[in-house]
Amino acid sequence: MTQVKGTVGEMLRQWRVRRRLSQLDLAGEADISSRYLSFVETGRSVPSWGMVLHLAESLAVPLRERNVLLSAAGYAPIFPEQALSDLGAARQAVEAILKGHEPYPALAINRHWSLVAANHAVDTLLVEVAPRLLVPPVNVLRLSLHPEGIAPRIENLAQWRAHLLAEPRQQVEFTADPVLLALLEELQSYPVPRQPGPSPAPRSQLEIAVPLRLVTPQGILSLISTTTVFGTPVDVTLSELALECFFPVDEATARILRRLAVMSACGVQAQSEAARLRPRSLAAPV
Repeated sequence: MTQVKGTVGEMLRQWRVRRRLSQLDLAGEADISSRYLSFVETGRSVPSWGMVLHLAESLAVPLRERNVLLSAAGYAPIFPEQALSDLGAARQAVEAILKGHEPYPALAINRHWSLVAANHAVDTLLVEVAPRLLVPPVNVLRLSLHPEGIAPRIENLAQWRAHLLAEPRQQVEFTADPVLLALLEELQSYPVPRQPGPSPAPRSQLEIAVPLRLVTPQGILSLISTTTVFGTPVDVTLSELALECFFPVDEATARILRRLAVMSACGVQAQSEAARLRPRSLAAPV
Protein backbone atom coordinates (compact mmCIF):
# COMPACT_ATOMS: atom_id res chain seq x y z
CA MET A 1 0.00 0.00 0.00
CA THR A 2 1.16 3.55 -0.71
CA GLN A 3 2.79 5.19 2.28
CA VAL A 4 0.64 7.73 4.09
CA LYS A 5 2.01 11.25 3.67
CA GLY A 6 0.23 14.11 5.38
CA THR A 7 -3.19 14.36 6.97
CA VAL A 8 -6.36 13.14 5.36
CA GLY A 9 -7.42 16.75 4.82
CA GLU A 10 -4.19 17.62 3.05
CA MET A 11 -4.47 14.59 0.81
CA LEU A 12 -8.11 15.29 -0.03
CA ARG A 13 -7.14 18.81 -0.99
CA GLN A 14 -4.36 17.44 -3.24
CA TRP A 15 -6.85 15.18 -4.99
CA ARG A 16 -9.29 18.06 -5.39
CA VAL A 17 -6.63 20.29 -6.93
CA ARG A 18 -5.51 17.43 -9.18
CA ARG A 19 -9.10 17.14 -10.42
CA ARG A 20 -9.17 20.92 -11.03
CA LEU A 21 -12.12 21.42 -8.71
CA SER A 22 -12.75 24.33 -6.39
CA GLN A 23 -14.00 23.69 -2.87
CA LEU A 24 -17.40 24.89 -4.05
CA ASP A 25 -17.34 22.47 -6.98
CA LEU A 26 -16.48 19.49 -4.79
CA ALA A 27 -18.94 20.50 -2.09
CA GLY A 28 -21.70 20.60 -4.70
CA GLU A 29 -20.66 17.25 -6.16
CA ALA A 30 -20.56 15.62 -2.71
CA ASP A 31 -23.70 17.44 -1.46
CA ILE A 32 -21.96 18.91 1.57
CA SER A 33 -21.30 22.50 2.63
CA SER A 34 -18.16 24.20 1.36
CA ARG A 35 -17.57 25.38 4.94
CA TYR A 36 -17.43 21.79 6.20
CA LEU A 37 -15.13 20.79 3.34
CA SER A 38 -12.83 23.68 4.22
CA PHE A 39 -12.72 22.48 7.83
CA VAL A 40 -11.84 18.96 6.68
CA GLU A 41 -9.04 20.16 4.41
CA THR A 42 -7.52 22.39 7.08
CA GLY A 43 -7.80 19.73 9.80
CA ARG A 44 -10.38 21.57 11.89
CA SER A 45 -12.79 18.67 11.35
CA VAL A 46 -11.98 14.96 11.14
CA PRO A 47 -14.22 13.27 8.56
CA SER A 48 -16.05 10.10 9.46
CA TRP A 49 -15.23 6.79 7.83
CA GLY A 50 -18.23 7.17 5.54
CA MET A 51 -17.35 10.77 4.63
CA VAL A 52 -13.80 9.80 3.63
CA LEU A 53 -15.21 7.22 1.23
CA HIS A 54 -17.90 9.61 0.01
CA LEU A 55 -15.36 12.32 -0.83
CA ALA A 56 -13.03 9.77 -2.40
CA GLU A 57 -15.87 8.55 -4.61
CA SER A 58 -16.70 12.13 -5.61
CA LEU A 59 -13.06 12.68 -6.55
CA ALA A 60 -12.76 9.35 -8.40
CA VAL A 61 -9.80 8.38 -6.23
CA PRO A 62 -8.38 4.93 -7.15
CA LEU A 63 -9.11 2.14 -4.67
CA ARG A 64 -5.46 1.82 -3.64
CA GLU A 65 -5.40 5.49 -2.66
CA ARG A 66 -8.77 5.27 -0.90
CA ASN A 67 -7.11 2.84 1.50
CA VAL A 68 -4.40 5.44 2.05
CA LEU A 69 -6.99 8.11 2.81
CA LEU A 70 -8.72 5.83 5.30
CA SER A 71 -5.41 5.09 7.04
CA ALA A 72 -4.59 8.80 7.21
CA ALA A 73 -7.94 9.43 8.89
CA GLY A 74 -7.28 6.70 11.46
CA TYR A 75 -9.48 4.00 9.95
CA ALA A 76 -8.60 0.53 8.70
CA PRO A 77 -8.34 0.05 4.91
CA ILE A 78 -11.33 -1.80 3.49
CA PHE A 79 -10.32 -2.66 -0.08
CA PRO A 80 -8.41 -5.96 -0.25
CA GLU A 81 -5.46 -6.52 -2.54
CA GLN A 82 -5.01 -10.13 -3.57
CA ALA A 83 -2.93 -11.86 -6.20
CA LEU A 84 -5.05 -12.43 -9.28
CA SER A 85 -4.39 -16.15 -8.93
CA ASP A 86 -6.37 -16.02 -5.66
CA LEU A 87 -9.40 -14.32 -7.17
CA GLY A 88 -11.07 -17.43 -8.56
CA ALA A 89 -13.75 -16.37 -11.02
CA ALA A 90 -11.89 -13.22 -12.02
CA ARG A 91 -8.74 -15.19 -12.82
CA GLN A 92 -10.74 -17.69 -14.85
CA ALA A 93 -12.45 -14.86 -16.73
CA VAL A 94 -9.12 -13.28 -17.64
CA GLU A 95 -7.68 -16.59 -18.81
CA ALA A 96 -10.81 -17.31 -20.85
CA ILE A 97 -10.67 -13.91 -22.57
CA LEU A 98 -7.00 -14.24 -23.45
CA LYS A 99 -7.44 -17.78 -24.75
CA GLY A 100 -10.68 -17.01 -26.54
CA HIS A 101 -9.13 -14.08 -28.39
CA GLU A 102 -6.65 -16.32 -30.23
CA PRO A 103 -5.45 -16.32 -32.97
CA TYR A 104 -5.21 -12.59 -32.27
CA PRO A 105 -2.84 -11.18 -29.62
CA ALA A 106 -4.18 -10.29 -26.16
CA LEU A 107 -2.50 -9.54 -22.86
CA ALA A 108 -3.24 -8.47 -19.30
CA ILE A 109 -1.34 -5.64 -17.62
CA ASN A 110 -1.30 -3.99 -14.21
CA ARG A 111 -1.31 -0.31 -13.26
CA HIS A 112 2.37 0.13 -14.16
CA TRP A 113 1.96 -1.57 -17.55
CA SER A 114 3.76 -4.69 -16.36
CA LEU A 115 2.74 -7.89 -18.11
CA VAL A 116 0.58 -10.19 -16.02
CA ALA A 117 -0.34 -12.74 -18.67
CA ALA A 118 -0.63 -13.12 -22.43
CA ASN A 119 -1.95 -15.54 -24.98
CA HIS A 120 0.22 -17.47 -27.46
CA ALA A 121 -0.51 -15.07 -30.33
CA VAL A 122 1.57 -12.38 -28.59
CA ASP A 123 4.68 -14.33 -29.65
CA THR A 124 4.11 -12.97 -33.16
CA LEU A 125 4.85 -9.45 -31.89
CA LEU A 126 8.07 -10.38 -30.08
CA VAL A 127 10.32 -11.54 -32.92
CA GLU A 128 13.88 -10.14 -32.64
CA VAL A 129 13.21 -8.46 -29.27
CA ALA A 130 16.29 -8.26 -27.01
CA PRO A 131 16.05 -11.07 -24.41
CA ARG A 132 16.79 -8.67 -21.55
CA LEU A 133 13.54 -6.83 -22.25
CA LEU A 134 11.65 -10.11 -21.77
CA VAL A 135 12.96 -10.84 -18.28
CA PRO A 136 10.04 -10.53 -15.82
CA PRO A 137 8.63 -8.17 -14.82
CA VAL A 138 8.12 -7.24 -18.46
CA ASN A 139 6.90 -3.70 -19.07
CA VAL A 140 4.87 -3.61 -22.26
CA LEU A 141 5.42 0.10 -22.92
CA ARG A 142 9.19 -0.32 -22.63
CA LEU A 143 8.95 -3.45 -24.78
CA SER A 144 7.05 -1.51 -27.44
CA LEU A 145 9.13 1.66 -27.66
CA HIS A 146 12.66 0.63 -26.66
CA PRO A 147 15.17 0.67 -29.56
CA GLU A 148 15.91 -3.01 -28.83
CA GLY A 149 12.26 -3.90 -28.50
CA ILE A 150 9.45 -3.85 -31.05
CA ALA A 151 10.06 -0.24 -32.13
CA PRO A 152 12.44 -0.94 -35.04
CA ARG A 153 9.78 -3.11 -36.70
CA ILE A 154 6.91 -0.62 -36.28
CA GLU A 155 6.31 0.93 -39.68
CA ASN A 156 4.38 3.90 -38.27
CA LEU A 157 6.50 4.34 -35.15
CA ALA A 158 6.03 8.11 -34.75
CA GLN A 159 2.25 7.77 -34.97
CA TRP A 160 2.10 4.71 -32.72
CA ARG A 161 4.48 6.25 -30.17
CA ALA A 162 2.33 9.37 -29.84
CA HIS A 163 -0.76 7.20 -29.43
CA LEU A 164 0.90 4.91 -26.89
CA LEU A 165 2.31 7.71 -24.71
CA ALA A 166 -1.03 9.48 -24.41
CA GLU A 167 -2.40 6.89 -21.95
CA PRO A 168 0.42 6.97 -19.35
CA ARG A 169 0.38 10.77 -19.53
CA GLN A 170 -3.29 10.73 -18.60
CA GLN A 171 -2.62 8.19 -15.85
CA VAL A 172 0.13 10.34 -14.36
CA GLU A 173 -2.19 13.33 -14.35
CA PHE A 174 -4.99 11.25 -12.84
CA THR A 175 -3.00 9.42 -10.15
CA ALA A 176 0.34 11.26 -9.73
CA ASP A 177 1.92 7.79 -9.46
CA PRO A 178 5.71 8.29 -9.13
CA VAL A 179 6.48 4.93 -10.76
CA LEU A 180 4.42 5.86 -13.80
CA LEU A 181 6.02 9.29 -13.91
CA ALA A 182 9.51 7.76 -13.96
CA LEU A 183 8.43 5.28 -16.64
CA LEU A 184 6.96 8.07 -18.77
CA GLU A 185 10.17 10.09 -18.53
CA GLU A 186 12.16 7.03 -19.59
CA LEU A 187 9.90 6.35 -22.56
CA GLN A 188 10.04 9.96 -23.72
CA SER A 189 13.85 9.79 -23.69
CA TYR A 190 13.95 7.01 -26.29
CA PRO A 191 15.06 8.16 -29.75
CA VAL A 192 12.49 8.36 -32.50
CA PRO A 193 14.37 7.32 -35.65
CA ARG A 194 13.40 8.81 -38.96
CA GLN A 195 11.82 6.20 -41.13
CA PRO A 196 12.41 6.95 -44.80
CA GLY A 197 10.62 4.79 -47.29
CA PRO A 198 7.61 4.60 -49.54
CA SER A 199 4.52 6.67 -48.97
CA PRO A 200 2.16 5.36 -46.29
CA ALA A 201 -0.18 2.63 -47.45
CA PRO A 202 -3.77 3.67 -48.20
CA ARG A 203 -5.97 3.62 -45.14
CA SER A 204 -8.32 0.68 -44.89
CA GLN A 205 -12.01 1.40 -44.58
CA LEU A 206 -11.85 -0.63 -41.38
CA GLU A 207 -9.11 1.59 -39.92
CA ILE A 208 -11.15 3.37 -37.25
CA ALA A 209 -8.33 3.94 -34.76
CA VAL A 210 -4.57 4.40 -34.73
CA PRO A 211 -3.19 1.08 -35.99
CA LEU A 212 -0.05 -0.76 -35.03
CA ARG A 213 1.64 -1.55 -38.34
CA LEU A 214 4.24 -4.19 -37.56
CA VAL A 215 6.73 -5.57 -40.06
CA THR A 216 7.10 -9.37 -39.73
CA PRO A 217 8.68 -12.09 -41.91
CA GLN A 218 5.15 -13.05 -42.97
CA GLY A 219 4.20 -9.51 -44.00
CA ILE A 220 2.91 -6.34 -42.40
CA LEU A 221 0.44 -6.86 -39.57
CA SER A 222 -2.03 -4.01 -39.16
CA LEU A 223 -3.73 -4.14 -35.76
CA ILE A 224 -5.92 -1.97 -33.58
CA SER A 225 -6.30 -2.49 -29.84
CA THR A 226 -9.12 -2.24 -27.33
CA THR A 227 -8.87 -1.99 -23.56
CA THR A 228 -11.16 -3.90 -21.19
CA VAL A 229 -11.40 -3.30 -17.44
CA PHE A 230 -13.56 -4.78 -14.70
CA GLY A 231 -16.65 -2.74 -13.90
CA THR A 232 -17.05 -1.49 -10.30
CA PRO A 233 -14.33 -3.69 -8.78
CA VAL A 234 -13.97 -3.85 -4.99
CA ASP A 235 -10.49 -5.38 -5.02
CA VAL A 236 -7.39 -3.23 -5.62
CA THR A 237 -5.83 -5.78 -7.97
CA LEU A 238 -8.89 -5.99 -10.19
CA SER A 239 -9.32 -2.22 -10.22
CA GLU A 240 -5.82 -1.87 -11.65
CA LEU A 241 -6.01 -4.69 -14.20
CA ALA A 242 -6.57 -4.06 -17.90
CA LEU A 243 -6.86 -6.40 -20.86
CA GLU A 244 -5.38 -5.22 -24.16
CA CYS A 245 -6.86 -7.11 -27.10
CA PHE A 246 -5.60 -6.62 -30.67
CA PHE A 247 -7.81 -7.01 -33.73
CA PRO A 248 -6.78 -7.22 -37.40
CA VAL A 249 -7.54 -4.13 -39.44
CA ASP A 250 -7.63 -6.06 -42.71
CA GLU A 251 -8.14 -9.57 -44.01
CA ALA A 252 -4.47 -9.95 -44.92
CA THR A 253 -3.49 -9.53 -41.26
CA ALA A 254 -6.20 -11.94 -40.15
CA ARG A 255 -4.97 -14.57 -42.61
CA ILE A 256 -1.37 -14.26 -41.40
CA LEU A 257 -2.37 -14.63 -37.76
CA ARG A 258 -4.63 -17.60 -38.48
CA ARG A 259 -1.87 -19.29 -40.45
CA LEU A 260 0.69 -18.73 -37.70
CA ALA A 261 -1.73 -20.15 -35.14
CA VAL A 262 -2.19 -23.32 -37.20
CA MET A 263 1.57 -23.68 -37.66
CA SER A 264 2.14 -23.26 -33.94
CA ALA A 265 -0.55 -25.78 -33.07
CA CYS A 266 0.98 -28.32 -35.45
CA GLY A 267 4.40 -27.84 -33.95
CA VAL A 268 5.91 -26.48 -37.17
CA GLN A 269 6.93 -23.16 -35.69
CA ALA A 270 9.71 -23.53 -33.11
CA GLN A 271 9.16 -21.95 -29.73
CA SER A 272 10.97 -18.63 -29.62
CA GLU A 273 13.11 -17.33 -26.78
CA ALA A 274 10.36 -14.82 -26.15
CA ALA A 275 7.83 -17.59 -25.63
CA ARG A 276 10.11 -19.31 -23.14
CA LEU A 277 10.60 -16.20 -21.06
CA ARG A 278 7.15 -14.69 -21.21
CA PRO A 279 4.76 -15.50 -18.33
CA ARG A 280 1.88 -17.73 -19.38
CA SER A 281 -0.16 -17.94 -16.21
CA LEU A 282 -1.58 -15.70 -13.54
CA ALA A 283 0.17 -17.51 -10.73
CA ALA A 284 2.40 -14.59 -9.73
CA PRO A 285 1.00 -11.65 -7.74
CA VAL A 286 0.14 -8.57 -9.74
